[in-house]
This record gives sequence, structure tokens and C-alpha cells, in this order.
Amino acid sequence: MKVIKLREGKERSLLRRHPWVFQGSVASGKADSGETVRVESHDGKFLAWASFSPSSMIRVRAWSFDETERIDAAFFERRIAAAVALRARLPIASDGVRLIHGEADGLPGLIVDRYADVLSAQFLSAGTERWKPVIADLLLKATGLTRLYERSDSGVRGLEGLPPVTGWLRGDGDTTVTIREHDWRLTLDVAEGHKTGFYLDQRDNRAAFARWVQHFGVRSVLNCYCYTGGFSVAALAGGATQVVSVDSSAPALERARAHVELNGFDIARAEFADADVNQYLRDCIKEGRSFDAIVLDPPKFAPTAAHADRAARAYKDINRLAFKLLAPGGLLLTFSCSGGIGAELFHKIVAGAGMDAGVDGAILQRLEGACDHPTTINFPEGEYLKGLAILKQA
Repeated sequence: MKVIKLREGKERSLLRRHPWVFQGSVASGKADSGETVRVESHDGKFLAWASFSPSSMIRVRAWSFDETERIDAAFFERRIAAAVALRARLPIASDGVRLIHGEADGLPGLIVDRYADVLSAQFLSAGTERWKPVIADLLLKATGLTRLYERSDSGVRGLEGLPPVTGWLRGDGDTTVTIREHDWRLTLDVAEGHKTGFYLDQRDNRAAFARWVQHFGVRSVLNCYCYTGGFSVAALAGGATQVVSVDSSAPALERARAHVELNGFDIARAEFADADVNQYLRDCIKEGRSFDAIVLDPPKFAPTAAHADRAARAYKDINRLAFKLLAPGGLLLTFSCSGGIGAELFHKIVAGAGMDAGVDGAILQRLEGACDHPTTINFPEGEYLKGLAILKQA
């Protein structure tokens, strides 16, 4: 077994059971891409079994902190079984489920979603890439399914020195899937949809939005960065009489329109705008429009903390515009999925947007990803999705 030795004082993260070791913490040792290595402190004490990535700034990702554990097929079978068993215990109102959430499930670099009878997976690290055939077979065994689509096309793979890969890994067939979420039906394409095909992490927030729309008697809703219209369906389910869905992707808007009809809502209650959200918000202000509720669920503005300043300006701008468009007493749901923007910073950004817009608001609830996207004590970086539900001061 090849040994990676850390610099003195750099073992603290592994002693806290944090799974990452950065390039600058490594004193000596090297291995092939994805190879399992023994990680030791500067004085030779065992720290972890890990996968080695010669191209990544995250040079080592820990599999296990147990010196007696072997990293073999049985290890991956145990970890996958534990992740699937956890989801079986959780209150998930859908047959679209995040089965494996990377580091939070002890499998760094592996994302697996179940969409009804199809699995969709991302192998994002050198370690998971090396074990891919074994992991694929074990996923099917653990779920009893026969089809697994690979969506390893994230830019993260480039940082690992890995090329993008997509296609059927096990089985084949139609890539379009219909899932049940709460009382709604939603469709997705595992080959073309964002991430693994859909944003399951917003499941509970969509349900909460439907309840708030009903409770507060919301009539008009503006859903920005609507993608395939999950929050639009939620708004209509809550009783909104008019929902405007805005996105710069025509195919996403077509699916959003189809979702309105699929769930039995009057299409006359829905409007779809193929537009840049920032410009659309500015045009609405010029036109004197207002909305009872606005949803801001933008793409990732800050992939890392290094992009935080630029992202903060972008988040502040769209929230400022939304506050101006929101009717007095209206509801704003605003989100950031940027790992480089923490929850406290996001709150400050939104507060600054409110001050610039000359409004105040009461935070109804702090929002996060659904429970099948867990954040663990040892890996706080997993908390990427954060949001606020705000009632604008009347």
C-alpha cells in the first residue's frame, strides 16, 4: 500500500474526520489516479485510507478512518447499503430521491439520484472513477433496479484530470422519466436535465411555497430562473391565479408549460417568458408591475469562496430588484446554491438589497436542501443550498 505522509500540523482535519487533504498539506508520497493510499501524519501515525488524485488541489479524499477496514467491494457495498437504508427512514414525499450525497454518505465524489425506476449518477472524483464498475453493480443490487445513467459531465471532473462522460452505464431505454412529488407529477430527462436530471434538493421548499401561497392568499407569482417550473406548479397548487415563469432556456420553459398541463391546471393561469432574469425584472419595474410572491432560484454564482465578492454583487442586484417588484406584504423566496456563499453572508447580502430598495421584511423561515441531501457534522461544506422566506413589510 502506497503511503502519503502529511506535513507536521496538517493532520488536524483528518483527526476531526473531515475527508479532504489539500495539495499543500502533503509532505511526500504519490500514487496513480484514484488509487487507495494509506495517509499518515508526519511521525508515521495512521490517519485514513483514502483515494489519491494527482491532478486535484484536493489531493486526498478519505474513504475510512478505521485502520482495520479494507477498501474493497465489500466496503462500497456497506456504504451504499447504509445510504439507501437512511433514505428509507426519511420522510420523502417523492419517488425522486437523492440516494448518495458524496462526502455526507462517506463516498466522496459520488452523487446518485433515483428517479422512479432509473438511477442517475455522477462520478466526480478520481477514487469513484476507479471503482465505477463495482459501484454501478452494487447500486443496482441495493435498489433492485436495472437501469443506471451516468451524468459525469460536471466541470468538477476536469479538476480531477478526468474527461466528461455521459450515457447508459447499465441498461438502456428512454431517458425521460416521470416522478411523483407530493401530489404533483413532474417529468425530467436524465440525459439532458441539469445535474443528474432535476433539482430534488428543492422538494420540501416547493411544498412549503404551495402552503404559503394558500395561507397568505397569494394571487400573482413571479418565478425567476424557473427551470422546468417546479415552483410554478407549487404556486398553482397553492391557489395562485397568475404565475409568470422566467428562464433563458426555451426547452426548460416548454417542459414547465407541460408540467402545468400535466397537473391539470388551467394554462391560462400561466405565462412563460424566455428572457434574461435581470433584464426582465428591470423591465417589470419600468412597466409598473408588481407581484404578491417572487421566487429567486438562480444558478450557482460562486462555485468557490474566491468568487464570493462578484457573486455577492449579483445576488444583491436581483434581490434589490425583486424587493422593488414585490407588493407590500408580499412573499419573497430567495436562494443561493453557491458553496462559496455561506448562510450568514447570504443573509447579509439580502439585507443589503432590502436597504438599497428601501424596504424591510420579516424572515418567515430559513430554507435549506431536502433531508435526503444531508449536511453532516464533520463536513459542513455540504451545506450548499440556503434560502430565506421573507414577508415584505406592508
